[in-house]
Amino acid sequence: MAKEKIEALVEGGKATAAPPLGPALGPLGVNIGKVVMDINKKTESFRGMQVPVKVTVDTSTKEYEITIGTPPASALIKKEAGIEKGSGNPLQDKVADVKIEQIIKVAKMKSDNLLGKTLKEKVKEIIGTCNSMGVMVEGIPAKDAIKLVNEGKFDEEIRLEKTELSAAELKELEAEKKRLAEEIVKRREEFMKKAKEIMTANEGKERGFLKGKMVEAKIPQAIIDELLPAETTAAPGAAGAAPGAGGQAAAPKADKK
Repeated sequence: MAKEKIEALVEGGKATAAPPLGPALGPLGVNIGKVVMDINKKTESFRGMQVPVKVTVDTSTKEYEITIGTPPASALIKKEAGIEKGSGNPLQDKVADVKIEQIIKVAKMKSDNLLGKTLKEKVKEIIGTCNSMGVMVEGIPAKDAIKLVNEGKFDEEIRLEKTELSAAELKELEAEKKRLAEEIVKRREEFMKKAKEIMTANEGKERGFLKGKMVEAKIPQAIIDELLPAETTAAPGAAGAAPGAGGQAAAPKADKK
């Protein structure tokens, strides 16, 4: 009984018969439309995310089995938090807040891929991922939330495996996300103002000096790079390069008569 396996990455709930699935399934003689429909049913909860899918086909009976993987923990956290990407400066800029129920939900979804032996340990792993993304947990920095988990603050929720939030809680999280976004914009404006003041006060100074002053003022690296683009050097032999000593091109020799 020969079996063929097809593996692909599809968007949750939106798989189609187009590549990569269609061309791979075609030679196996299965009903491609039905396979795609079954995949979309199984991945519906992962809409907006890329999901690993494996289709195992019995080439003699044409029966098939669909195995759905799970997106990375970071992708699941972004979905729960309602954000497109994590923070570029997670230690300072927080982009969203999530509840412990959402952490438990992600921990359960990624259970087979986590190192922890208990749900509590797996919850701490997911909170650790939140920390690297600039996502808060229960209104506090993720690293502080891990301490609360260790102290037993969320033992009851974890024991009951609670994963649902009320409409009021979801509304509260959305308002908090908006407030955090406004804070990031305000903080960026303040850093830009301070950086430009440094540039004005030290007009004519070389880039290295200006960068040093900005680092001392704790200006984020992204803003420094934006205001002080890296200097480019001309490639050897390029137009304007100086092949001669002292940066001057050698004068052409006079023709001998």
